[in-house]
Amino acid sequence: MTVTMKEEVELIRKSVRSLCKKFPEDYWKEVDEKHEYPEKFIKALTEEGWLSVLIPEEYGGAGLGMEEAGVILEEINRSGGNAGAGHAQMYTMGAVLRHGNEDQKNRYLPKIASGELRLQAFGITEPTAGSDTTSIITTAERKGDKYVVNGQKIWTSRARYSDLMLLLARTTPKDKVAKKTDGLSLFILDMNDQKDRITIRDIDTMINHATTEVFFENVEIPVKNLIGEEGKGFRYVLSGMNAERILIASESIGDGLYFVDKSVQYANERVVFDRPIGQNQGVQFPISRAYMEIEAAKLMRDKAAQMFDANENCGAEANMAKYLASEATWKAANSAMDTYGGYGFATEYHIERKFREARLFIIAPVTNNLIVSYVSQHVLGLPRSF
Repeated sequence: MTVTMKEEVELIRKSVRSLCKKFPEDYWKEVDEKHEYPEKFIKALTEEGWLSVLIPEEYGGAGLGMEEAGVILEEINRSGGNAGAGHAQMYTMGAVLRHGNEDQKNRYLPKIASGELRLQAFGITEPTAGSDTTSIITTAERKGDKYVVNGQKIWTSRARYSDLMLLLARTTPKDKVAKKTDGLSLFILDMNDQKDRITIRDIDTMINHATTEVFFENVEIPVKNLIGEEGKGFRYVLSGMNAERILIASESIGDGLYFVDKSVQYANERVVFDRPIGQNQGVQFPISRAYMEIEAAKLMRDKAAQMFDANENCGAEANMAKYLASEATWKAANSAMDTYGGYGFATEYHIERKFREARLFIIAPVTNNLIVSYVSQHVLGLPRSF
């Protein structure tokens, strides 16, 4: 990065840290225990413009890049917060920005940037399809100037707290397309207009992620809300996954540095057998190893972000960044638990909450096994394993 770029990034870090100080760990502990959405935090984040940094200035955003966006999420998680409550607002709008028409951009992007509308929900995964997106069965049938949607989505996080949903549905049966990736279309669904035809059910999970399953019964979407061409939605979704991977890697890096910060502080302060426990190599070595791996993951995240901002193909780098960050952070999480001992299980120390949150990124939004498979096939040229 240039000197100017470094200065800008550091200014962003300081500004986000300043905001996060208004939402200390006890705030996050409370919303976690009550399984509440961190509405006050998301409102403050929106008002300061942090969720709209990737939206061009002409549509009311900051017009910044993936590097800056990643730093924002990293700092939120390093502060003890959970950026997952708002991160989708950054990458879901990318489909509209890259593949939407001017009418769609003008209708939605300024309102998303200002916070008037939230685009936090991404309807892709289905119970019977799992990671095999080409096997989804939710249908969108065109009838005149609208599409009628019927089906179900699962693991659709923040659906209750979003005005809009980016929805992937089948417009041509799978057995009638030449390629299995064809026949899927991407839509902007205004959920406020279809409340009576949408049923949202909460999924109780080990972390406070506001995730749900969503049922659609004759939900109507205007044809003007079809993104790009009918049947080409799968490739539009894929184009946004690199951004998602980079941003998730950033959150995971933030979590990892949180664990390192807390472990170092506690190891220096905690005295057992008349010496700080951090003096013991059995305590300090795991922390140091995790920290080195996190720093290595940061380099891959930075490389992926720079390639993304330069419009270069960064599929391999984005996937590897997500993998390396989540694996390194899980080591940091375990070393923090070992450092704190029994106190790590006490909610007042916050380690157990972040421990639970950190585990998610090994399996979501894509499992690390699929990333290894991707690298095997698309980077190393090994035979497809499934």
